[in-house]
Amino acid sequence: MRVEQLGEGTPTVAVVAGIHGDEPGGVSAVERLIEASPPVERPVMLVVVNERALEANVRYVDTDLNRAFPGDRTQDAYESKLAVDLAERLEGCTVLSLHSTRSHPEPFMVVDQVDPLVERLAAQLPVESVVDTSDFIQGRLFAAVRTIEVECGLQGSDAAADTALRLTLAYLRAMDVLAPDVAVELAEEFGVGPLDEPARTGTPVYRLAEQIPKIPDENYEVLVDNFEHVEKGERFATGPAGDMIADESFYPVLLSADGYKSMLGYAGRRQRIIDAPPQQQ
Repeated sequence: MRVEQLGEGTPTVAVVAGIHGDEPGGVSAVERLIEASPPVERPVMLVVVNERALEANVRYVDTDLNRAFPGDRTQDAYESKLAVDLAERLEGCTVLSLHSTRSHPEPFMVVDQVDPLVERLAAQLPVESVVDTSDFIQGRLFAAVRTIEVECGLQGSDAAADTALRLTLAYLRAMDVLAPDVAVELAEEFGVGPLDEPARTGTPVYRLAEQIPKIPDENYEVLVDNFEHVEKGERFATGPAGDMIADESFYPVLLSADGYKSMLGYAGRRQRIIDAPPQQQ
């Protein structure tokens, strides 16, 4: 685990990448920020976590780190021990955790609660939606420390790496780590696009309702787009048993043919809209 810090003092803000070794985009973003070493208004911790898995380009070495928190040093699994070390390092911090997916190219936020901090960040970060995963947090970093996850795009893509850096700069600006002009200048210097989205009416919130199971090691095809409404009775995927038909309407979240071993993804319910800040209306 690589831990760096910008600024003096004890940080209460952190950015974490490399929870999963097959998601290099966030690692690229953190490494570019470390190399740039910009001036900061308050200290921030920057962490690249699962270096063994990253080196092997696998999701994990022994067990999924984002299902291992708070961890256990008595376990043989490498990630169980690593979870303890990371949780101790991050104690007292509000954490941005950078991820990427096999399911959706656009960035979105994943949280364990929708509170004023999440509402503020959703309005200030360039994300298309917020996913409330409060019923499915067991073993995830949420269980150890206050965490805001962001899915930055498709795994292994240059776009996901640029989006990860763009989201990080926007987060550090929102958390008063980077002065606004510094954050904007860095985004321009790195060529990752503007930190502020074009005018939008707000950010939709989806709550995960249930997992959509699949048979491991079998071939599936997903027929719908994530965050697009699926009607009751609609065919949304095909698999070894034929067509998969929606028993009730839902919004697909993290739905993909090969993103998970034993499920296609999640059925979500749309909850509400987080209002855009006044200057974007």
